Amino acid sequence: MSGLPAGVPVSIEAIDHELWRRQQGYGRGGRMKIETDRARIVSGVRHSKTIGSPIGIIIENKDWKNWTEVLPVEDSEGADDKKKPVTRPRPGHADLAGAIKYNFADARYVLERASARETTARVAVGALAKEYLKAFQIQVLSHVIAIGSARIERSAAWDEIVELNKREEIFLNCADAEAEQRMKAEVDVAYRTGDTIGGVFEVVAHGAPPGLGSHVTWDSRLDGRLAQAIVSMQAVKGVEIGFAAEGAAAFGSKVQDTIHYDREQRHFTRGANRAGGLEGGITNGQDIVVRGMLKPISTLRRPLESVDLATREPALAAYERSDVCVVPAAGVIGEAMVAIVLAQAFLEKFGGDSLAETRRNYEGYLEQVRSF
Repeated sequence: MSGLPAGVPVSIEAIDHELWRRQQGYGRGGRMKIETDRARIVSGVRHSKTIGSPIGIIIENKDWKNWTEVLPVEDSEGADDKKKPVTRPRPGHADLAGAIKYNFADARYVLERASARETTARVAVGALAKEYLKAFQIQVLSHVIAIGSARIERSAAWDEIVELNKREEIFLNCADAEAEQRMKAEVDVAYRTGDTIGGVFEVVAHGAPPGLGSHVTWDSRLDGRLAQAIVSMQAVKGVEIGFAAEGAAAFGSKVQDTIHYDREQRHFTRGANRAGGLEGGITNGQDIVVRGMLKPISTLRRPLESVDLATREPALAAYERSDVCVVPAAGVIGEAMVAIVLAQAFLEKFGGDSLAETRRNYEGYLEQVRSF
């Protein structure tokens, strides 16, 4: 990770906690019993603070030792006999598209990199971005709002989300106990039937100032950058900022967030936050609300129809060790992605080679906002 200014506090314990959160949740599979992720920082941090240079983090894959002969770096005599080829691509996975793109007769190389195991690195980097944002009282958290057809039927307040994320055990990470039990029932059905199930997670960024992002060009719009970051996650097929789906079915008079002014506090307020904290690609000072819509993951214990790459004959798709439900974990990864994008936008606006310099710039801007 490059670009963080010097002086940002770094806690390996905090990074490891985020890595732990990514591995939790009802519905996780066998991989979580193998890996106990720990971060080892090898550059860019000294005496628990960033020093302005790139930060290098190593996270070991304990399972790798079981694959050194199956997937060696260098070829050797007899190596073909130890291969574990994947020739029956899984519908919904990158297997077939990747094999065609790279001209592989075996999808093993594709699925290993396409795996969501890659998001471990995102969460570690996101933990550093969170530490940076925390220095400016910006916090990023998530909660689950739907699994299958079970859904929380109300909005969760920020204080509820904070309390939810203080739990020592991550179950399905829903702020409503009754809804969480209905979600559990959906996961149980998937367990019993050899299926998988998806859902919707919501990431909320609290404390972001107005003015991050820009309306000037398409690629500087912060809502677009956040959407791309969330959809880049494995199995996420849709993204919603604010109450987009609800707004699409309503009249404009019921959708826009009315503007008001508090003379005593000298700041603008809103009647609601249906826009999810972003208007015209720019933060407006409200909570930033981003939802990811996660399809059921592609590896099923009761595999779907496929075609064998070698014979071109009908075959059942391959089965690789898998989860049943990953929606709570996806929320943690979503937090990391939102934190990374917000940290980038924050640095673009306020700059600074040290945290103290950035803070001076930021405080000057806040005074400008107060005096507007």
